[in-house]
Amino acid sequence: MIEKHLVLEDIDPVVFYGVGNGHLQMIRSLYPKLRIVARDNVIRVLGDEEQMASFEENVEKLRRHVLRFNALKEEDILDIIKGKRTKDEVPEGVICYSMSGRPIKARTENQQRLIDAYEKNDMVFAVGPAGTGKTYLSIALAVKALKEKTAKKIILSRPAVEAGEKLGFLPGDMKDKIDPYLQPLYDALEDMLPQVKLQDLMEKHVIQIAPLAFMRGRTLSDAVVILDEAQNTTPAQIRMFLTRMGWNTKMIITGDMTQIDLPHSQKSGLIEALHILNKVEGIGVVNLDRSDIVRHKLVTRIVNAYEEYDKEKER
Repeated sequence: MIEKHLVLEDIDPVVFYGVGNGHLQMIRSLYPKLRIVARDNVIRVLGDEEQMASFEENVEKLRRHVLRFNALKEEDILDIIKGKRTKDEVPEGVICYSMSGRPIKARTENQQRLIDAYEKNDMVFAVGPAGTGKTYLSIALAVKALKEKTAKKIILSRPAVEAGEKLGFLPGDMKDKIDPYLQPLYDALEDMLPQVKLQDLMEKHVIQIAPLAFMRGRTLSDAVVILDEAQNTTPAQIRMFLTRMGWNTKMIITGDMTQIDLPHSQKSGLIEALHILNKVEGIGVVNLDRSDIVRHKLVTRIVNAYEEYDKEKER
């Protein structure tokens, strides 16, 4: 009789154990000679040495399956433990999987162009209206790079520019005041990584979320760096940000030219950067439009209505 403790690293143990520990009960039934007790992300196993080796190997296969797909089904457990499945292939075009097990991939031609541009270039500008998936796809690409260990860090930034409200009126310290501006980035990350794992990665600074002002003086290496809402940067700010790029780093800059919240006298840094850098080798530019909107159908109608209104004002 031997005893071992197996740790389920990098995954949500709730997904592994199943609703009401249903998956765990199935695993126990497939290993009748072992006594299996699970608590949090640690599995304590006591029993037959021969079955122990098989159990340890298959738990690791199941862990890798959950890490890749963020989901586990009873048929997956049976196939892996019975030896019917030797390799899990991610379907072509899938970047990664959400916490609900939904495949995250391009849903329009321009979204696919964004993914292709990321693969071919070290810096990509993704410009388009609200709801076209710019930020969400960019973060999915960053999460994929982190999981595949092609990047050591994810760094996400946004300019803290008011959209009608003032920072000073928000309660709390500076972090509390800044967090509302960064919430869309948190939302996307929470949809792709287990809550406990995300918190751990942020505490270890593997995932860093910070206002643009905190980028000055840094060199960002071995990372995927995303600047969101870049239309609200000044020319000096975006120039500072773009020159933070270090070795083995990819940058994605997203923006929506119809939602510039800068004072009317202030020129958008994104507009200037696109004009200056549009022919620089190694930089990709992808323009998304209202046909790429993947939110509620009303979002497309709202964007269309505002575009018509802006055209009438210009006449």
